[in-house]
Amino acid sequence: MGNFILIPIVIILGLLLLSFVFIVKQQTAAIIETFGRFSSIRQSGLQFKIPFVQRIAGRLSLKIQQLDVIIETKTLDDVFVRLKVSVQYRVIREKVYDAFYKLDYPHEQITSYVFDVVRAEVPKMKLDDVFVKKDDIALAVKAELNDAMLDYGFDIIKTLVTDIDPDAQVKAAMNRINASEREKIAAQFEGDAARILIVEKAKAEAESKRLQGQGIADQRREIARGLEESVEVLNKVGINSQEASALIVVTQHYDTLQSIGEETNTNLILLPNSPQAGSDMLNNMVASFTASNMIGEQMKKTNGKKSEDKK
Repeated sequence: MGNFILIPIVIILGLLLLSFVFIVKQQTAAIIETFGRFSSIRQSGLQFKIPFVQRIAGRLSLKIQQLDVIIETKTLDDVFVRLKVSVQYRVIREKVYDAFYKLDYPHEQITSYVFDVVRAEVPKMKLDDVFVKKDDIALAVKAELNDAMLDYGFDIIKTLVTDIDPDAQVKAAMNRINASEREKIAAQFEGDAARILIVEKAKAEAESKRLQGQGIADQRREIARGLEESVEVLNKVGINSQEASALIVVTQHYDTLQSIGEETNTNLILLPNSPQAGSDMLNNMVASFTASNMIGEQMKKTNGKKSEDKK
């Protein structure tokens, strides 16, 4: 009978003992109230309280937390844009009382300040500047939040503008502008490449013509030297210059006819091609040279006579 009475007593004592102690996790602060009035702040570890007199009013995390705020606003060039601002904050260990008792909803308070700052800064900027100066917006938000939330026991670690999302039509227009700019640059590069090809081709053709002309000049010079040597050889055996020239012309004439005959598919036609053609060509050349020399001498005499008459 006595054992049955002891069991409930042990259970009651165990429950009373458990109500005396409680555990606070790492990086957490527990607020203790006595009869509804603030009593103390307990840090991590095993803690004690008076049952039925003291109670745990709440617990606050001392870890760094993040709050993401989405704001829609308008830029200076009348473009509606949505910004995502991430606020990293934590409760100051020495100001747990302020953080717990001065604010009921810290998230809403932080959100209100973020809205206020962003909607004051972004309308001063054009859309392109919003992308470029997003760090300036983040710094402005951090400065405003630090001044406001420090009194409530919150430390603003960092603010980040993590997303800038313009209206869909604006994004499509920006993409078209970007594509047009890239096409313009590509066209410029293609034009420069085509111009370089034309210039280089012209240079190559000019160099080819120069080398071709040089080759022709060298060829003619060698032909003239060969003819000179041939005439000298023929003069040594008693053939005069005119006869030697006629012999060379006739020889070259028949060499050409021979080379034409060796090629079955040649389109070259040699005119004239009679046996006396070489001699006729030489006689015509000599007659032309003689007539040219006579005309030159006559012009010299005429010009000299006119000069004497003027004197």
